[in-house]
Amino acid sequence: MVKKIIEKACSGQRIDANEAACLYNEADLYTLGQLAQKKRFEKNPKPIVTYVIDRNINYTNVCISGCKFCAYYSAPEKPEGFVLSFEELGKKIEETKALGGTQILLQGGLHPYLPLSFYEEMVRFIKGFDIHCHGFSPPEIIHFSNISGLDIRQVLERLIDAGLDSIPGGGAEILVDRVREQIAPRKATASQWLDVMEAAHALGLRTTATMMFGHIESLEDRIEHLKRLRELQDRTGGFTAFIPWPFQPGNTSIRCRPATAHEYLKVLAISRIFLDNFDNIQASWVTQGYKVAQMALFFGANDFGSTMIEENVVAAAGVSHRLSEADIQRHIKDADFEPRQRLMDYSLVG
Repeated sequence: MVKKIIEKACSGQRIDANEAACLYNEADLYTLGQLAQKKRFEKNPKPIVTYVIDRNINYTNVCISGCKFCAYYSAPEKPEGFVLSFEELGKKIEETKALGGTQILLQGGLHPYLPLSFYEEMVRFIKGFDIHCHGFSPPEIIHFSNISGLDIRQVLERLIDAGLDSIPGGGAEILVDRVREQIAPRKATASQWLDVMEAAHALGLRTTATMMFGHIESLEDRIEHLKRLRELQDRTGGFTAFIPWPFQPGNTSIRCRPATAHEYLKVLAISRIFLDNFDNIQASWVTQGYKVAQMALFFGANDFGSTMIEENVVAAAGVSHRLSEADIQRHIKDADFEPRQRLMDYSLVG
């Protein structure tokens, strides 16, 4: 059975969900890596591994979602809650640009008291620094819709008018409502997450997609997640990349062992094989460290992600890896690839 599925994938045919599960369960890691790498080079023939210089700015940690997997948020009434001032935001952007940064990854909690106009003003402020604004994951967009009384398209149009350039794929977790109801019952449903992305693509915004795995979900749930992403990409072509990353249980209310490097590489390889309409798959050095991220370059990944000048959410779960641009370039070269800086749309810098 495995041999037939591999032959099918090698011939350019699309594999289905049952075949993906069979590969995951029955193919050995080396075989999965070989197949994933074949598919990677079909999409990206040159031995280039890209990366982006950006900063992940969390404009507030105040959040009413109360996700069980999050160690970063603060309830509205807690003293540790904050909203970043524009003065602080400006300093962070200036530091980012001084390091060669090309974009700001802007995400925050679902703050119950900030109006939509606050977010519009924040985007306009960021665009005053002549930098790409990659901001507001789908749950945030849905929250803005709820607090403003506007529909999703209207919210997106107003943010685009303010200068929003693209949307990150955060908040996807696992796109299966049975799972979402257990780990994030007050967050966007799977269909709502997908609806935001489809509306964004229709308005010309490019977006990324993510998957946070390794908590309470099953293999079937993971593959259903990939299937829903592939179906949306068939309709719109609006996703630039897919980023799977393992859940980090430290300081959260979910008790489980962290996913192993072996499991991570299998998920990464299956993602590359199954998501045949995604050009780019990103390695997650932020959660796995650079050595496993280097291995990921032989399991279908063609992107090393961001320098992450600042990262708070994963760090709050007790996992903290830091890499400079020089570090990233060295690790890519050590894996015998050519490092190239990119923009959000995967066009190369220089």
